[in-house]
Amino acid sequence: MFMMFSAPQPVEDFSAFFSAVIDDKSFARIKRWLDHAKSSPNLSIIAGGHCDDRKGYFVEPTVIVTKDPQDPIMNEEIFGPVLTIYVYPEKNYQEVLRLVDSTSPYALTGSVFAHDQKVIDEASRVLRNAAGNYYVNDKSTGSIVAQQPFGGARASGTNDKPGGPHYVLRWTSPRVVKQTHVPLTEWKYPYMG
Repeated sequence: MFMMFSAPQPVEDFSAFFSAVIDDKSFARIKRWLDHAKSSPNLSIIAGGHCDDRKGYFVEPTVIVTKDPQDPIMNEEIFGPVLTIYVYPEKNYQEVLRLVDSTSPYALTGSVFAHDQKVIDEASRVLRNAAGNYYVNDKSTGSIVAQQPFGGARASGTNDKPGGPHYVLRWTSPRVVKQTHVPLTEWKYPYMG
């Protein structure tokens, strides 16, 4: 479901399922992508596409279809309610897996939807480094701290997972201490003969 709006809804209105983007820079960046979609012969907006910054920085949830899987909109992290879809021939799914793995320098989240376990396993193997958080038959958003660790790889970050037990290691500096209780009498190791 996509909501159409002529004016932003106040944040106190809990019937709204989305809110404004964080600031004017984010709004301007997303608006540039929407303008790109409106002007590109390879892109078609099939839902949404509007934005309003009169009061807050509201961007309408937008769905775009591309004819070109290499269009710049396909390899950027937009961080807004914009989804771009590339429809591929089903028989080409293996090529598309490699395309997904090589399209973007980012690796935040990704989802694969399939019934065939062989396809799921193959996708998991090929897309091993394509997403810091990888979902199978589930939406690729909505990680909740303390329930599911979250973090991206490649240009999306260092892939540490806030909310997970290993995250604290990011903020530590391990040190190794070796103490000898018997004085050394030889500099050679035993294997040196």
